Amino acid sequence: MQNLRAAGSVIVSIALLTAGCGRNDPPDFSKLSNEFVYTTLAFSPSGSTAAGLHEYQGRKLDDLLDDFSPAALDSERKFYQDFRRRLAALKPESLSAEDRVDLGIIQDQISLALLELNEVHTPLHNPTLYVETLGNALFNPYVLEYAPKPARFESIIARLRKTPLYLDQAEANLLSSPDIWTKVAVEENDGNIELVDKTLRADVPAGLRDAYNQAAGPALDAMRRFQNYLKTSLTARNNWDWRLGRDRYVRKFRYTLESGLEADTVLANAEADLERVRARMLELALPLHRKMFPGHGDHANLSGTARENAVIGEVLDKIAERHATPETYMEEARKDLDEARAFVVEKHLLTMPTRANLQVIPTPEFMRGIYSVGGFSPAPALEPQLGAFYWVTPIPSDWPKQRIESKLREYNFYKLKLLTLHEAVPGHYVQLEFANDVQPKSRRVLRSVYGNGAYIEGWAEYAEQMMLDEGFLNHSPEMALTFAKEQLRVIANAILDIRLHTLNMSDQEALDLMEKKTFQESEEANGKLQRAKLSSCQLPTYFAGWRAWLSVREAYRNAKGSAYRLSAFHDAALRQGAVPLQLLNPLLQ
Repeated sequence: MQNLRAAGSVIVSIALLTAGCGRNDPPDFSKLSNEFVYTTLAFSPSGSTAAGLHEYQGRKLDDLLDDFSPAALDSERKFYQDFRRRLAALKPESLSAEDRVDLGIIQDQISLALLELNEVHTPLHNPTLYVETLGNALFNPYVLEYAPKPARFESIIARLRKTPLYLDQAEANLLSSPDIWTKVAVEENDGNIELVDKTLRADVPAGLRDAYNQAAGPALDAMRRFQNYLKTSLTARNNWDWRLGRDRYVRKFRYTLESGLEADTVLANAEADLERVRARMLELALPLHRKMFPGHGDHANLSGTARENAVIGEVLDKIAERHATPETYMEEARKDLDEARAFVVEKHLLTMPTRANLQVIPTPEFMRGIYSVGGFSPAPALEPQLGAFYWVTPIPSDWPKQRIESKLREYNFYKLKLLTLHEAVPGHYVQLEFANDVQPKSRRVLRSVYGNGAYIEGWAEYAEQMMLDEGFLNHSPEMALTFAKEQLRVIANAILDIRLHTLNMSDQEALDLMEKKTFQESEEANGKLQRAKLSSCQLPTYFAGWRAWLSVREAYRNAKGSAYRLSAFHDAALRQGAVPLQLLNPLLQ
């Protein structure tokens, strides 16, 4: 979900008090919610384009870049502080159940925004913020067909003209940056240069070529100057810690997950589940091991962790031998998508979206730092008829053979299918298509742009498990073991994030957890460690959300009794959009 951003415009508070009988009535929540959604979305023109908000308060957002100036950030801060005071005048007990959920989302988003603005200060230390924001500002008008192509390229050209000043602001803001953030920014900035100099240039409408070239020249010069700045000036100022620290992390965790569980509790649950899942994996692996390695005697001479590692590791290594090639990797993902869609329809697991808007495309280069495997970009909440994109990150042809093999073994025949279930069908694509039908529009945008991460990632993990439970791939034991490894990875995600940011977990401890305890290939482990350093409080959403989805389903089943239907549960829960899972059950009654 997009971060709350500032656009540098003057925020005009809307008076919501009406006179009557000598007193003021309470604020109208629907008007407050509408104002919050559209004003905060307009803080980020790049995010507004992605959400389908093209104009606001007389400003053509598609022609603008985000404003990170001190004045803009201060204006944003004042808006959130004032809005928090205005919300305090509400009486939650007088609101509908739907409105109380939305109120909680808004309150937590304000807390997150003020934590960022007052304590975290990402614009002062993280260069990837500028690179990724710029990349999205240029890429989304290119791929989202919300207007005729010439009109969209005119917006791209307008944004290119603003790029030099935008990057000058980035240089003025950035005080210091940890090495990992600067390194990734350099890599992603190369992606932006490629996007402007080749991808966009090759597709400019004929009548706009001169205008494009005139704007692209100075923009590319600015990007290359910024690249030199990153490699020299900012690299020399690496005295900033990527760790969020316990106090800030605990609060961000609370506002982000909205689960009612604290970080320490989630960590304890994850570490307990790690041992439980490993024991179950041994049970799954032993029959396969006897077939694959009849001469190994089930490693009965070993015990405990050593035996688990030997038996499970050998079976997983054998399973990993079945994989695509770098050339067929993308096409295999497309075939897996067709297979998953057919299974969902055949088993009537939920109501499939009616819009045929899903495309499988390579992950944009400027986003590959954090999406090193794949991801999902939904159709705009305000324009759900437009494209939705399942990103699959290509394997670079210039990688060493060992590194390519490590990636392909991790995303082997079975794991690539799980990735497709997670990101596309019945995972994020299906979920967010449901969300894009939520009414009214302001609620739809609120629950999409600021949707609960545990709901979103938890659904995708739950969807994988549900598909296997229902017989996807004919209850293949190899798939069952691969999915159990997926469970371990989800558990490790939570442990990594919490321990890295609050308990000073070392890189080697992190790699040992992933490679020795959860059977991840070295390429995957290093990529995940980088991701944990680039973000905070996102990786635990998979584990916490998955557990919560199972609890919500069980409560729903108990409430419905003999009338319970799996497909009805899925449809009812997905129609709510990404609400905090602890608040979902009351909405299903």
